[in-house]
Amino acid sequence: MEDTEQEKAADTHLAERLTDIVIAASAAVLAVDFRNADARLKADQSPVSRADEAAHAAILEGLRRIAPSIAVISEEAAADWQGRRLLNEFFLVDPLDGTAEFLAGRLEYTVNIALVRDGVPAIGVIAAPALGLIWRGAANRGAERLTLRIGAKDAVRRGNPIRTRPWPPRERVAAVSRSHFDPASDEFLKRVAPVQRLPCGSALKFCRIAEGVIDVYPRLAPTSEWDIAAGHAIVAAAGGAVFTPEGFALQYGRMHEQFRVPGFTAWGDANAARRILG
Repeated sequence: MEDTEQEKAADTHLAERLTDIVIAASAAVLAVDFRNADARLKADQSPVSRADEAAHAAILEGLRRIAPSIAVISEEAAADWQGRRLLNEFFLVDPLDGTAEFLAGRLEYTVNIALVRDGVPAIGVIAAPALGLIWRGAANRGAERLTLRIGAKDAVRRGNPIRTRPWPPRERVAAVSRSHFDPASDEFLKRVAPVQRLPCGSALKFCRIAEGVIDVYPRLAPTSEWDIAAGHAIVAAAGGAVFTPEGFALQYGRMHEQFRVPGFTAWGDANAARRILG
């Protein structure tokens, strides 16, 4: 069923409000010196720092202000949802995606917020604080890239529309994870060869697909929903698609599996994806 004009306008307005929140979270991250960020390992052996916690607090405060009735599933508080009932609309949040990149002094880390509706990411906003960029998209409303300037909100209102590109007959470009590249993804890329592999950290890989720089991004190993939901929404809004490894629609809200998906492939050209995945 197509969205009504009123629903589209509401989602556009919400994307604007979420943009304000990722700006606040970005400022919180940039206020932390990566060399003195109180880094430590969580129970799952992934790193967390004072920057993650500051961004998490800024996002929670913002979401409670603009949408207090909508549940928030955040990487830094996912355990809070153990045993609770999840409704058909909720936020998925990664306050600092690419903590390892941040702690290493690299620029490839992001702040991710997605609104999931009926199991599908409907709105996504991603900020790259160190790069000064924001990407956002909403279903049936398109996607755009904006300039991020902390303390200058007017500067982010003038965005440039972005679109994915058709599957090239040659000179294809694939994003590969800088920190989590897996053997199954390696085998997948051999299927779509010839392809140039471009290492990249965090959800930036989705953003580069959405703006037509990258053609495909495979991650055929388990990953968390908050890592990919915002990127999924932006890629879809820009004309691309994200599928399960078998080529089916990717569903979100898998509380019984601790909000984990078994893997995915993200594509700039949805038709080419369906053809290749069979």
